Amino acid sequence: MYHQSKLSNVGNSIFSVMSTLANTHNAMNLAQGFPDFKSDQKLIDAVSNAMNSGYNQYAPMQGHLGLRHAISKKYELLYNSSYNPENEITVTAGATQAIFTIISAFIRPNDEVIIFKPAYDCYQPAIELNGGKSIAIQLKAPNYTIDWNTVAQSINSNTKMIIVNTPHNPSGTVLSKADMLKLQKLTNETDIVVLSDEVYEHIIFDGEQHQSVCRFKNLKERSFITASFGKTFHNTGWKIGYCCAPKTLMDVFRNVHQFNVFSVHHPSQKGLSDYMEEPNHYLNLPEFYQEKRNLFLELIKDSRFKFTPSKGTYFQVLDYSDITLEHDVDFAKRLTIEHGIASIPLSVFNDNNLDEHVLRFCFAKTNDTLKKAAELLNSI
Repeated sequence: MYHQSKLSNVGNSIFSVMSTLANTHNAMNLAQGFPDFKSDQKLIDAVSNAMNSGYNQYAPMQGHLGLRHAISKKYELLYNSSYNPENEITVTAGATQAIFTIISAFIRPNDEVIIFKPAYDCYQPAIELNGGKSIAIQLKAPNYTIDWNTVAQSINSNTKMIIVNTPHNPSGTVLSKADMLKLQKLTNETDIVVLSDEVYEHIIFDGEQHQSVCRFKNLKERSFITASFGKTFHNTGWKIGYCCAPKTLMDVFRNVHQFNVFSVHHPSQKGLSDYMEEPNHYLNLPEFYQEKRNLFLELIKDSRFKFTPSKGTYFQVLDYSDITLEHDVDFAKRLTIEHGIASIPLSVFNDNNLDEHVLRFCFAKTNDTLKKAAELLNSI
């Protein structure tokens, strides 16, 4: 008997499509967001030591207590904001699982969720699987700024959640303090839950400060933060993340989390806990990635691509409209097949697949990889 998927309108993700194409044509993969360099050996040794020390059975459902304490200390150090490690922090199987669980815990049929497009591709399917409705607000290249008047007009009695992402994947922009104050004002005295995807919080450039929702008292009271160790410590394959929220929200989250994942890889949590005792392991990340961004942009400054330097994340958007007006998906595929370099077309993240002739490239790569990528881009 044929059973139709609840996501029958969703095909393979663009990440799978472009990575498969890159592998097939032996192309350089600057599409999917993963580093091509290894994690710090100290972190790898810390996880190995945890395995050898017996941390091989189930971790607590909430996460390894030492790691939750380390996360709590980080928020106090960076944002002068506190989350109780006992009941306001939960370790998850990556940020995507945290996002899916938050949406599952709060969104019921016909609830509306405001998302900003281009949006990372896990938000909308999770909303629809739970019977909710995505209300998309399109951000326009090259600045991708939020029109808060449009947001205000989109809020109604069915609005249950607003999802924000800063630093923003795929555009590389960041939300300002003024943006967060407007979000706080719009949601005050409502029942709206804010889901703040902050997985790139440590990858922010040009002296900008990450404007976490936890910096804003009233906003923090209604917000979840989702975060990723994979993005922070160059080990996306470990799939370890976490989320933070006030106890009243976290209780609802854990009620679902305990049944869809329960707990995640224990020795990784113990190793991360030990590794985070040295704050410089995350405090040095902005400088590390800004050097890579600057190198990449310097190398391609004479190419036919146009760009606004990324403000955060390890992605750079390039405008190719001086080269061709092909649809971005077609051009991305042609670049992979004919020129040996894979990227991500942004139209797949946009409302109604709006094509603004831009592609996203990952610069979380070795300097040698970036130099080779620049040679390919300069030849187009």
